[in-house]
Amino acid sequence: MSAFIVRRLAEAVLVIFLASLAVFFVVRLIPGDPAELIAGDDASTEDVDEIRARLGLNDSALVQYWNWVTDASQGDFGTSYTRNLPVRKLLRNAVQPTLELAVAGYIFAVLVGLPIGILAGIKPGGIADYFATGFTIFTLGIPNFILGLLLLWVVGVEFGWLPVSGRVAVSENPLEAMRFLILPTIAVGSALAAVLARFVRASVQEVMNQDYVRTARAKGLGERQVVLRHAMRNALIPVITVLALQLGGLISGALVIEIVFSRPGFGSLLINSVVGRDYVLLQALLAVLVAIFIAANTIADIAYGFADPRIRVR
Repeated sequence: MSAFIVRRLAEAVLVIFLASLAVFFVVRLIPGDPAELIAGDDASTEDVDEIRARLGLNDSALVQYWNWVTDASQGDFGTSYTRNLPVRKLLRNAVQPTLELAVAGYIFAVLVGLPIGILAGIKPGGIADYFATGFTIFTLGIPNFILGLLLLWVVGVEFGWLPVSGRVAVSENPLEAMRFLILPTIAVGSALAAVLARFVRASVQEVMNQDYVRTARAKGLGERQVVLRHAMRNALIPVITVLALQLGGLISGALVIEIVFSRPGFGSLLINSVVGRDYVLLQALLAVLVAIFIAANTIADIAYGFADPRIRVR
């Protein structure tokens, strides 16, 4: 098992290196010169050249990449071009709201999608199965930002049951923070709940037809014991991978929903960095998001190895 973990960690390091290259050079494809944007419309050529020299934009791309990776590995992401603040501080202020929404959406998806998929898989063709099919079609057919706008309009504006914008920190007022989180959480987590329900339904339905499940029933075990002790352990193995692979979509959905509900976080920071050609801030944001995605997939691979020993020998 230790060799399997070391191999997966080595692969993750390689992927992070390749991703850092992609992030650094793709960001520079954004049209416009940040030095000209910082200097303003009335700046002279000398002023622009001075700013470019101060920001290190005159160095070759490889030198800029090396400097960025070296500093980032020490936790220094530089200073934002547009805000003139340390990027690390901006990230620290934005990461909590975004992770708060992503985690809430993830929990919502698991609590909703898992039971729906299990019930639909145990009794195919039943009421739960029809409900799961309708839920999946409806939820996956509506983009998360459209669902967010519908929830905002109907629940927030028309009925006034919940706030439609802003955020309250959990540390300040947990109950009020939950009220501000409910609508964005539903908008973010519904798509993942539908995907999870579909995969769980198919996996449970397949496992319930296996010989060892029929053997467990023949031994006189109750249906609950058969499902929980024998069927679910094997049925949920593919779900681990699905949950990890959907994490990227969940985070990107959280960034969009933050803008819909005017919540502070990575979403607004990302938009502002693109508009302002803030290379330093943008590449730091993308690097953090990519690192989160790679870490989640690596953890899923390792968890997959624990759940299914056959994976370790591949």
